[in-house]
Amino acid sequence: MGSDLPDVSQIDRLELFADDYTPVAVIENRDGQRLSLQIYYHAARTFGGIGPKAANSALLRYGEHVADARRNPGKHPNIDRLFDIIINDRFLSVHAVAAGERGSDTRKGS
Repeated sequence: MGSDLPDVSQIDRLELFADDYTPVAVIENRDGQRLSLQIYYHAARTFGGIGPKAANSALLRYGEHVADARRNPGKHPNIDRLFDIIINDRFLSVHAVAAGERGSDTRKGS
């Protein structure tokens, strides 16, 4: 977990999409998800999305949380998603929704 992670104070959430633009997940800028938002945002900016190479890079930034995620599948869904990307050679596109912007709002029930 490096101090070189980006400032995400102006980002409301990240919307993640599969290859066919199917909404996959939303990572919100709130307590409990902020580190994931920073890590995914950094990886997406660096690699142009989240594929296996970006996922490996992101996992390094989670530090000790990775071992906990391996021991407890489902406890850290944002880390589990990175494992899945690597194992299944998947790619997710990432849309950063600025604070105050509507975006596509992939959250269920919205």
